[in-house]
Amino acid sequence: MSAQQALALPSPAALNTVVINARCSLRIEAGQRVVVVGGLPVHHYRAEDAVAEAYAMVFLVESGFAQQTDVARAFARSVRTVRRYQGRYAQGGMAALGREEGWRRGRRRISGKRLRSIEMLRSQGMSNRAIAHRLGVSEKAIRKLVGPSTSAEITQLAFAGMTTAAAGSPPAAGVPSAKSSGDDADRTTPSAKERADDGEPVPMSLDRDASDRSFDRQLAHLGLLDDAAPLFREGASVPGVGVLCALPCLVESGLFRISRKLYGDIGPAFYGLRTTLLTLLLMALLRIKRPEHLKERDPAAFGRLLGLDRAPEVKTLRRRLTRLAAHHCAEQLGAELARLRVDQRGHLMGFLYVDGHVRAYHGQRAISTKAYVARRHLAMPASTDYWINDRSGDPLLVITGEVDAALTKALPRLLREVRELVGERRVTIVFDRGGWSPKLFDTMIKDGFDLLTYRKGRCRRINERRFIRRHAELDGCWVDYLLHDQPVRFLKGKLRLRQVTRLCDDGHQTQVITSRCDLRDIEVAYRMFERWRQENFFKYMREEFLLDALVDYQIEPEDPTRTIPNPERRALDKEIRTARADLAKLEREYGAAAADNAEQHRPTMRGFKIAHGRLGKQLRTARARVARLFEQRRDVAKRVEVRDLNERALVKLATERKHLTDIIKMVAYQAESDLVALLRPHYARVDQEGRTLLHELFAATGDIRVSDSELHIILAPLSSPHRTHAAQAICEMLDQTATIFPGSRLRIRFSVRPPPRIGLAFPGSPIERSAATAVSPAP
Repeated sequence: MSAQQALALPSPAALNTVVINARCSLRIEAGQRVVVVGGLPVHHYRAEDAVAEAYAMVFLVESGFAQQTDVARAFARSVRTVRRYQGRYAQGGMAALGREEGWRRGRRRISGKRLRSIEMLRSQGMSNRAIAHRLGVSEKAIRKLVGPSTSAEITQLAFAGMTTAAAGSPPAAGVPSAKSSGDDADRTTPSAKERADDGEPVPMSLDRDASDRSFDRQLAHLGLLDDAAPLFREGASVPGVGVLCALPCLVESGLFRISRKLYGDIGPAFYGLRTTLLTLLLMALLRIKRPEHLKERDPAAFGRLLGLDRAPEVKTLRRRLTRLAAHHCAEQLGAELARLRVDQRGHLMGFLYVDGHVRAYHGQRAISTKAYVARRHLAMPASTDYWINDRSGDPLLVITGEVDAALTKALPRLLREVRELVGERRVTIVFDRGGWSPKLFDTMIKDGFDLLTYRKGRCRRINERRFIRRHAELDGCWVDYLLHDQPVRFLKGKLRLRQVTRLCDDGHQTQVITSRCDLRDIEVAYRMFERWRQENFFKYMREEFLLDALVDYQIEPEDPTRTIPNPERRALDKEIRTARADLAKLEREYGAAAADNAEQHRPTMRGFKIAHGRLGKQLRTARARVARLFEQRRDVAKRVEVRDLNERALVKLATERKHLTDIIKMVAYQAESDLVALLRPHYARVDQEGRTLLHELFAATGDIRVSDSELHIILAPLSSPHRTHAAQAICEMLDQTATIFPGSRLRIRFSVRPPPRIGLAFPGSPIERSAATAVSPAP
């Protein structure tokens, strides 16, 4: 009899294969490319043949073998590029797919900043040769841009006349216009000096009507504008104008300055880098949790808060986010913001709380990353982000963790980031039981860190009579604990730490481990239990800022050699635990039967075994089962590579765009926290209602008053007099900061409109008698 043949299973994708979808793939062999559909090669070309590659993309989409998104991802192109190839092929066939020689049509040859410098130099009467010598380019490049004649200069570059008019006469009342400025350091005009002092580039505008920005949009279409200048117009009862009260805190965070340094210009656009960031920040503060929710807002009304005629639409905002994510600077941006935050709030960096936040994934992608979601008590597809919060619970830094990285594995990287932020100062790291590792504790102490965490595992229970009641005031609140303090040792006595145990009212004992011997036991317990501030922060961010939302649907290839715990071994471990529990139960029954054996009836062990033969047989079977499972587990590897478990292409969720949006939400939360700190002396229930008051303040309507140098925001009264008084106090403090609206020279002033007086107007009432007394003539 012939041996049974092995079942032919589909082999996993090779490393040189790019999976397009379930039936299409792209094979890569040296300089050759082969498109395979259903296992059959249908198209092949050389790697440097751009026309053949474009035709391959068009062929897959037009034939219905793959979607545009799948083809764009496999060939590392954008969906717009695939559509462009389809249009070219439909119009001119294969010949139209070739790239035209020379400079791409519509592409700007000179950057916007250099262009403004040329315009300024031309307005000063310099020749093309002198401008070329100043900027270090050829005269031909300047001549192609501005032309030789004066008429062409006036029609093509209207910036010079605009600048002269702006410098000679003030703009129209109620519509301030930003002055133009170049990047030439030799100019000594007042606008150049002001710009050098400020550091924020002030764009110019050709529009005079703040409700109609047609000229600026045309300049952006021609590639001559990097970001629209904010132009405000006066108005009454503007909805949501109260959110501008957070602008001083947002500017102080340094997000605009650091983003400009890292990202530069994100291309010629009406909605540039500054406008995009400001839009996302105001959306977070107004609780517009997704870009799709902009559909429910009036774009003209929201645009008035930005100094524009309209706010960006959903598609525009998503494109700007994609362009920002393409720079891959989110991690560096977060580190720079955290470094500035440490300089501003260094007194709160003595205790840093570290914890991982698991973001569950509910999409249709078959991602291989799983994590345990504590709030659902199950493991599911998810990704983990690690947050570092300061002593007050405010976020400092967010880091995207490695796949399936536990806190013990993520802590070394987090500690390196913390060391770069705080310098050589000694910091206490507070974390939960997920980071329990005595070996890691020893390394942390040697690196200059102190630790504070819960003890994991079983330990000896302490007699309740040894606990001492401690009572103290910490951070403005009184705390009362029953505590016991003792030294402990780990790593065979090499690691000496301190254990503070708290006795709860229900008799439960909570052990806290720390390396700080200089703190009182009550402060050790208080700092450890204050870790719940970070949990409350996660809850608040999920509900108010939609922290767990899926930002985009992009995926990234995953490392196929990454190892994970072997699922087969995990299943065997579960069977072993069940078998050992059954064996222990049978042993207890057998022991109880032996203890209750009547010796006068069965004086020998043989008689006992005969009498309990059935139970003994079950016991021997259970022992053999446990031994067999142990033998079977011995041949199973503890960890396996993910490619050995999944036959499909391994992917994971893209992280850059999510990281960027998390940073923006973090900055918005920090701005709220700064406003709450300003509110504290003027509002008694700030701990209970501080952030809800800010929500009402941000959504409040108000009037906008504009002058040549100021933007005055007059807020309407809030729901109650004591809240209005608190808002007035905040406005007075914010008014002292002399904040300049980003992208302009307008100083923002804040005030609250006094509430209307409501009283009785009946005849003989006190109000009427006082009015009559005021107007009565003197005798």
